[in-house]
Amino acid sequence: MPVKILAIGDTHIPDRASDIPASIKEFITGSYDILVFTGDLTAKSVLLDISRICNVKKIYAVRGNMDSLSLPLRESFRAGNLKFGVIHGHGIYPRGDRRQLESLALEMNVEVLITGHTHSHDIYKGKVLILNPGSATGVWGGGNASLIPSAMKLEVSGREVKVNLCLDGETELYRFSL
Repeated sequence: MPVKILAIGDTHIPDRASDIPASIKEFITGSYDILVFTGDLTAKSVLLDISRICNVKKIYAVRGNMDSLSLPLRESFRAGNLKFGVIHGHGIYPRGDRRQLESLALEMNVEVLITGHTHSHDIYKGKVLILNPGSATGVWGGGNASLIPSAMKLEVSGREVKVNLCLDGETELYRFSL
């Protein structure tokens, strides 16, 4: 049975957006073993709202640079036969630098790193798999934000990872063997 993970972040509700767009709500509706939130919720109610949309067994949420919530800066967990790490990414300059993210993932001893902060989705396979679900609301950010609402659903079986990326309702599927 695959482990189902929802990766979402950078909602910035209510300071930059009033709600998650309908296209993303439709995409994330369902049941998951794990919810990963990459930070910048900016309001605790966002997690409650997401948990109303989808049934989640476990939540790993990290603190972003705009969060005043009492959340950890890093999280890690196992899914399938892989170790995952979660960070916001606000200590990485330039924003989203893959080499620095890969070094951090190796330091954390994880095989998959889920990060945020850039407000742009990214999928990169190097020494580790780096996943950035982007901003679920598509709000502006301090760098090259895509302004496209996005989120990711993962299915992990053993050392296989299937990534379903949603860009404002349009989906793309990626498969990785680690």
